[in-house]
Parts: sequence; C-alpha cells; structure tokens
Amino acid sequence: MWPTDASWGLEYCTLILGPGKIRPRDTQALLPTTQAMELRKRDYHMERPLLNQEQLEELGHWGSAPRTHQWRTWLQCSRARAHALLLQHLPILVWLPRYPVRDWLLGDLLSGLSVAIMQLPQGLAYALLAGLPPVFGLYSSFYPVFIYFLFGTSRHISVGTFAVMSVMVGSVTESLAPQALNDSTINETARDGDAARVQVASTLSVLVGLFQVGLGLVHFGFVVTYLSEPLVRGYTTAAAVQVFVSQLKYVFGLHLSSHSGPLSLIYTVLEVCWKLPQSKVGTMVSTMVTAAVAGVVLVLVKLLNDKLQQQLPMPIPGELLTLIGATSISYGVGLKHRFEVDVVGNIPTGLVPPVAPNSQLFSKLMGSAFAIALVGFAIAISLGKIFALRHGYRVDSNQELVALGLSNLIGGIFQCFPVSCSMSRSLVQESTGGNSQVAGAVSSLFILLIIVKLGELFRCLPKAVLAAIVIVNLKGMLGQLSDVCSLWKANRADLLIWLVTFMATILLNLDLGLVAAVIFSLLLVVVRTQRPHYSILGQVPDTDIYRDVAEYSEAKEVPGVKVFRSSATVYFANAEFYSDALKQRCGVDVDLLISQKKKLLKKQEQLKLKQLQRDKKLQKQAASSKDTSVSINVNSSLEDMRSNNVEDCKVSPEDRMEDATASGQEDSKALDVSTLKALGLPQPDFHSLILDLSALSFVDTVCLKSLKNIFRDFREIEVEVYMAACHSPVISQLEAGHFFDASVTKKHLFASVHDAVTFALQHPRPVPDSPVSVTRL
Repeated sequence: MWPTDASWGLEYCTLILGPGKIRPRDTQALLPTTQAMELRKRDYHMERPLLNQEQLEELGHWGSAPRTHQWRTWLQCSRARAHALLLQHLPILVWLPRYPVRDWLLGDLLSGLSVAIMQLPQGLAYALLAGLPPVFGLYSSFYPVFIYFLFGTSRHISVGTFAVMSVMVGSVTESLAPQALNDSTINETARDGDAARVQVASTLSVLVGLFQVGLGLVHFGFVVTYLSEPLVRGYTTAAAVQVFVSQLKYVFGLHLSSHSGPLSLIYTVLEVCWKLPQSKVGTMVSTMVTAAVAGVVLVLVKLLNDKLQQQLPMPIPGELLTLIGATSISYGVGLKHRFEVDVVGNIPTGLVPPVAPNSQLFSKLMGSAFAIALVGFAIAISLGKIFALRHGYRVDSNQELVALGLSNLIGGIFQCFPVSCSMSRSLVQESTGGNSQVAGAVSSLFILLIIVKLGELFRCLPKAVLAAIVIVNLKGMLGQLSDVCSLWKANRADLLIWLVTFMATILLNLDLGLVAAVIFSLLLVVVRTQRPHYSILGQVPDTDIYRDVAEYSEAKEVPGVKVFRSSATVYFANAEFYSDALKQRCGVDVDLLISQKKKLLKKQEQLKLKQLQRDKKLQKQAASSKDTSVSINVNSSLEDMRSNNVEDCKVSPEDRMEDATASGQEDSKALDVSTLKALGLPQPDFHSLILDLSALSFVDTVCLKSLKNIFRDFREIEVEVYMAACHSPVISQLEAGHFFDASVTKKHLFASVHDAVTFALQHPRPVPDSPVSVTRL
C-alpha cells in the first residue's frame, strides 16, 4: 500500500518507498517455487538518489561531450581523404589484391559459367519482354554486368536482365515509341519501330543511371526504406501477372496492338480473348504446342535439379538445352515457313558503337526513370543484404546505388535497357560455388563470346520458347500470392499494403501503381500514428516497472497518481488526439470542470462588483446623513446636549460606514475562495499526473503547445503535472522551443516514471482550505 502523507520519504528509499534501494520482495507467494527461486537468482540491488532532469544533467555532465560535425569531415581535402574516397567508390581496388586464387578461382569460374548459361536465354527472353529485339538483351547481359564487377560490393548477386525491370521498360517503350517515331527530332536511323523503341529504352537506361548515381553520391540509399517488404512483394507479384499477360501473344501467336497507361492489362486480356477465335488454327496450335513442350521440359529439369541438388556439381542447364533443342527443331522442321511460327530472326554479331541518349525524351521519361531506379535498387539491395548476412560480409547501400547507376548509365550509352539483379541467377551463383564478383566477370565474358561469334546461331529460335522461359521463371514471384494467408494471420496492416499495391499495380500499370502504393503506405503510417495505443500505467508489485493496467492484471495504479503513456510520438497529426485521450483516460471531464469553475468565478466577480456598488451607495448615504444631523443639532437649546449630540452624530455614521466596509470586505473574502472544494465542485481522485514520454522521438511546435495546455488545464483543476523518461534529443528540442520557463522547469521532468511517482507521493499538490489562486501558464 502506498503511503500518502507528504512527510513520508527519504533521499534514499527502498523500492516500495521510492527508487533508492531496489530490493525485490519474495515472489514465492505469487509464482511456483522453482520459478521464484530462479527469479531470486537474478535479483539485483541498486542504490541511487531520486533524480529530476536538472539533477541528472548535473550528475552526468550532459552537454559537455564534444560534438563533431559530419559536414566538416565531408569537406576535408587531403591525400588520405582522396585515397579513402577512391577505395570507397572503386571497391575492386580493395578486394582484388586480397583475392584468394587457390580457394576461390575454381568456384567462381564454374559459377560464372553456370550463370552465363542461364543469362543467355533469359537475356533473349527479357528483351522481348521489354519490346526490343533479342540481341539487346545480350548487350544488357554484358556491359552492366562487367561495370558492376568493378564498382559493386555484393559478392553473390547476379546483375543483368530481370523480368520486373523488363516489363516496366516494356510499358514505357510501348507508350513512347509511337510518339518518338512521329517526333521530328528523332534521328533518321530511328524511323522504324524497333529502332525507336531501342532509343527510348537506352535513353531511359541513362536517365535511370543518373538518378541512381546521384542518389548514391548524396548518400540517399535510405530512400529505398520507404518501399517496405509487403509493398515490394505485392508490387513484384503484380508485375509477374503483368509479365504473364504480356507473354500470351507469343504463346498463342497473336499480333496485338500496344496498350499503355491505366487498365492496359485489362485491355490486353480482352484483346487476347477477342482475337483468339479469329486467329489461324494451325499457327495457333503450332505455337501453343511449341510453348507447352518447352515449358514442360523446363519444369521437369527444374524439378530434377531440386531433387539432385546435393549430387550434382552444378545444375543441369535446362534453359540452354531447351534453346539448343528448340532452335535445332525449328531449323530442321521449318517452323517459320511451314507453320508461320514467329522466330527471333536475325541476330547481328559484334558490339554496337556507343550512342548518345536523346535528350528530347528526358522530360517524358523522368517519372518512369525514377520509379525504375527505386524498384531496381530495392530488389538488388534486398538480395544483396540477404547474401551478405548469410556469408558474413557488409554491403554498402550507397555504393550499391552508385554501382547499379553506373551499370545502367554506361549500359544505356551502349544501347542497353535498365537492369537489376535476378533472384534465380543469384541463387545459382551462390549454390555453384561463387565467392566474389569474379563470377559476374566470367559470365559477362561468356556472353561477350556469344555476342561476337555465336549469336547468329539462334536466329531460328521460336519466340514461344522464350515466352515459356519467362513464364516458368515467374514461379517464384507468383508464389508470393500465398503472402495473403500469412499476412492475414501476422499483420493486417501489412496485408492491406500488399493488397492495395497489388491492385493498384494491376489497374494503374507499373509506374502509377508504384506511386499509389508508396503514397498509401505513407498515409497508413500517418493514420497509425494518429491513433496509437494510449494507456494508464500501474506498478507491477515489488518492482519499479510500470505497465498498462488493462493488460497486466497485477499492475495497480498508485493511489493519488495517474501515469499516462502513448505508444507513438506526439506531433501535429495526433497532438489533439493525445490530449483528448489523456482527459478521457483520467476519468475526469477536465473541460467541463474548468468551464464550471470559470462560471462560478465569474459569478463571484459579479457579486464582488455588486458589493462594491453597495458600499459606494452606503458611503453616499452616510455623507448625506451627516449633513442633516449637523443642521438639526445647531438649533438645539442646550449647549451641552448640543455638543454631545453633534459629537455623537459625527461618530456614528463613520462607524457605520467602517462597519459596512469591513462587513463588505469579509463578504468579499468569503466569496473569493476559488478552490474546487470551496466552489462546491467535484475534485479529481488524484493529485498528480505523470506523462511517460519514453515513446517520443521528436517534438514539434504543435506538441509543445499541447503539452503547455495540458499543464495549464490540469493545474486549473488542482492537479500537478510531471514528465518522465524523455530522451536527450527530445529534451534538446524542448529547450530550443522555449518550453521550460518559470512555471514549467526541468524539475518537472524526471529520469524515470518511478522517480516521478516517488516525488509526486512525497510532494502531493496542496489543496488548502484558505483562498488560493490557481496558477495559469
């Protein structure tokens, strides 16, 4: 039982009497014997004085530690600084001299070859997905990969073409290529559709690279944190659906018109359903059979690889074998001429010269480039951190942003489209013994060999086979649909983000869908901080721990003290809700009580004014009575009686006036009592309110005003307010906002809730019977 007399307490107190000596009581009555013994083994003892903020600052010498300014370090110029920057932005100079050739080289060679075998068919397929000729997928599998080898910090991710990035690029090329084709500023070489799309894609890649490099150099790698995991998974799942729909024209051998913008996916599905009955049966059946056979072979090989993973030194290259077999069958049977099955066509050998991007397209590509830059980096850094955690090394997010940006920037100059990293290739690179970025360099050199010498061998490859490769590789992303069930059980808010992201991306297309998803997730954060969990805290028996009395049945409120806590920081969006919840949880209608008090005080002032007016009237009557008495007594015949009567008449009215004045002052004193008890108003059942501010991470001006109003309102109803458990940055912001003054000092702020409770019990706010005016801030 907590004592309530004000004289109780010493500077050092036991746990029950204060925060001095912490001496937990025997818990055997409350817990099983073994658990009580275990708890007693972990008992600790501590002795310290009760501390408010002033005492804590004096004890800990707060503010005396030297503060360094990071910007001064950034602006330093020296040889050592230049060398550190060079090593930071060119990591190959750090790890390559230390490369363990004997231990890692063989694994990197095998891993690079395995990744290149996967990269070849995926590059061809994802180029079609981006709306470009297949050879540009090979270019995008060489230049960016080699650039990342020089600048990247992740040892296991496989940079190159990726389905999500390709479909995002495809939506841009489909929408802007017709405009570029009709634009008079386009070069004459870009007058055909493929060249126009290539120019749009390469310009887009340059712009994506500029965004990523710029964000990386200014250390904006944290911007990807606004893309939460549910958002990214919902987005990639919707992108997988977009990819699947985009491949239907190759699976059925249809020629569809291009659709872009909101509802483009719906229009594409409707057009497929419309043109299926109108297509040639022989061509459609041949194309479908080709795609189905290729898909079945790919699935069987993947299942076999999973089953024999431990026995095989490297996975069976199912995609490469499917490419070789399909190309051979197509060439031998003549699928192109006999059954009108679409094939890849001419694949030029050799590298293309660098081409400057079309700056006229920058303004049209700005929004899409920024979205692609963020998505590509989010996918790469998430995979990079997974592998880094697994293998015990560090990935620099800002340098990864620079490395990806340079890969896209330089790749765009050589007519590549934007790239990121592939989850399937990264897993293969890790599982086949890849240990460093050398594996990526090996795969890029193998792709270079194909570009220079072997690319033309795949000109008879059916596009339906490439579509089958794309669709089979969507298995992992489409499997994320199971997130709905897991998120329903784990976190409904994350499920809402996932569903909104998925539906927005499906209906609004990839660029607008991402914007809508980010805006919704940020708004959801604001809404959740607007309505945090508010609680009244009670003391857990025999401890200095305070918990929500609604959740802990043994936590009891301290008599005469209310402890209030919010689970979120207080700022402009929820400051009003914080004040309302505080007044509601305290069980006192503070606003009504203050209103009634003001009415009674106003009535008291009116009575006082009437009393003064009555006093003035009595004074006038006394003066008039004096004059009348003097005139009557002058006509008296007896001199002695005259003098006596005159003296009596002079004294009596003055005495009456003084008596009346004294009486009025006494009445006025009686009416001047302004306490709730004297006014006949109900008093709160607590004398102190403690605000647990441990959840505050920052404060703004609205929060400061709200806290000031809380002090003012509760002091109006004769409740003293204290604050507890503020972090140092919050205290600095309180000082900068001039929160502390004569009425609210740092003596009202305590190091912990228990300190504040102890002080409140030792110094309850007095409620005297004599008149006391309420202090207002």
